[in-house]
Amino acid sequence: MKKILIIGSGGAGKSTLARELGTILGLEVIHLDAWYWNPGWVETPKAEWQNIIQDLTLRESWIMDGNYGGTLDVRLSVADTVIFLDFPRLLCLSRVIKRRFIYAGQSRPDMASNCPERLNWEFLKYIWSYPINRRPEIIKKLSQITPNQQVIILCEPTEVRAFLQNIYHHSYLIN
Repeated sequence: MKKILIIGSGGAGKSTLARELGTILGLEVIHLDAWYWNPGWVETPKAEWQNIIQDLTLRESWIMDGNYGGTLDVRLSVADTVIFLDFPRLLCLSRVIKRRFIYAGQSRPDMASNCPERLNWEFLKYIWSYPINRRPEIIKKLSQITPNQQVIILCEPTEVRAFLQNIYHHSYLIN
């Protein structure tokens, strides 16, 4: 595992998993939100974003978290491991609401500076409709992964904890 892509609905815990996995494996963690958003919640222009993704994926090793469907194919093509957090929408919604209160008035650690945590109706709708609008396409893309790539689908927090424990113990035995 040298190039790990973590995808899933907003609030699934992609950034948290990326940080924890990065600590265990000693790999660079790339939070795509921190690269996409500019101060004041200004989006990166599309052409520039494509170039950023190209540059980031060329790095020797990484753990990259984030969805950004327009660049998913590029990231999938270079990842050796894809982790899909396929969590229930109510869990994701509750986590996003909780996150809003934890980081009220400030930027999350995995977000660009001067992007204070916010919660808007559009994002809530995105999370609610994720299983219907986004999940089928992701499952389709994951079914087309090459044999030299690994796909890991985790469906609940206990599976994430077990996965991390397994990685930690495996990493400990190797080192």
